[in-house]
Amino acid sequence: MESLLYLIPAMLLLGGLGLAGFLWALKSGQYDDMEGNAARILYDDDDKPLPAPNKEKEK
Repeated sequence: MESLLYLIPAMLLLGGLGLAGFLWALKSGQYDDMEGNAARILYDDDDKPLPAPNKEKEK
């Protein structure tokens, strides 16, 4: 029974820290664009862009 005197405040402290972390994540924009982040992995950013056509060769 004496252990409850230590466990209840510890539980409340950890719950408050979890809530504070969640609210911080909301305010920092962590959950703003869920669909964009899921699709961003499909884009291949390693490809180099094609060179611009040379106008001198066309004349």
